Amino acid sequence: MIAAYSATSQARVNAALETLFNPPSPELARLYEAMRYSVMNGGKRVRPLLAYAACEALGGKAEQANGAACAVELIHAYSLVHDDLPAMDDDDLRRGQPTTHKKFDEACAILAGDGLQSLAFSALLDPRLSSCDAETRLQMVSALALAAGPAGMVGGQAIDLGSVGLKLDQKALEYMHRHKTGALIEVSVKLGALASGHAAKDELKSLQSYAQAIGLAFQVQDDILDVESDTETLGKRQGADIARDKPTYPALLGLDAAKAYALELRDQALHALRPFDAAAEPLRDLARYIVDRRS
Repeated sequence: MIAAYSATSQARVNAALETLFNPPSPELARLYEAMRYSVMNGGKRVRPLLAYAACEALGGKAEQANGAACAVELIHAYSLVHDDLPAMDDDDLRRGQPTTHKKFDEACAILAGDGLQSLAFSALLDPRLSSCDAETRLQMVSALALAAGPAGMVGGQAIDLGSVGLKLDQKALEYMHRHKTGALIEVSVKLGALASGHAAKDELKSLQSYAQAIGLAFQVQDDILDVESDTETLGKRQGADIARDKPTYPALLGLDAAKAYALELRDQALHALRPFDAAAEPLRDLARYIVDRRS
């Protein structure tokens, strides 16, 4: 079920994303090529899938969430471009391909990331990608800015860089990852819900609980895969977190306990969806997928 849903949703968001990479002048061709490369060179599209699934769970049509789906994938891609830079994680491989700064150069990668970040907000306002009213668009832009900025993803990355070599307790580790990874996953669900046009306060609260649980589960599973998987399967360097002496859940809890915690978080997410009917089944499948995935 999730494979078919993923394929359909990936095709939908990829088609929408392709409309955004047309350079307005020949002088910008290389920059747009780097931006497109950073987004369209693979990826599971988990965040767009969550946006589509949340929209449908509330009775909307998936196409209504095209703007939200593009926006969260563009923010995710920009964050990866910058995370891979030598000044940060210094990675050469992403999704089995050379990282953007290796394919192009560092300056071009920085500018490509900057361009993708601003393009994300344009996507939320693009009438080709959604038909939300002005008030909803304002809510969406505000939510994405908060999740992507210093109080969210960027702040989490800053904490992550400052934590290398430190021994964090579980509370501190979760605080970091609720920002670095969880904030963008949480806003993916929220933007999809808002795009439906049927987002009531109680439903948003339940979806927030769901998203917070899977956001943390996603990072726990990432840490597990950094130990158990291999570079070819992951599409990035296996064991990188261990090599950099970063705090991880397997290092803190032990591998078996980390696996058990990922399952506990999955169950919390499923519990949060109890008020929803069968229309939320893709969200349930995504919660299961996040802790079952091997890359």
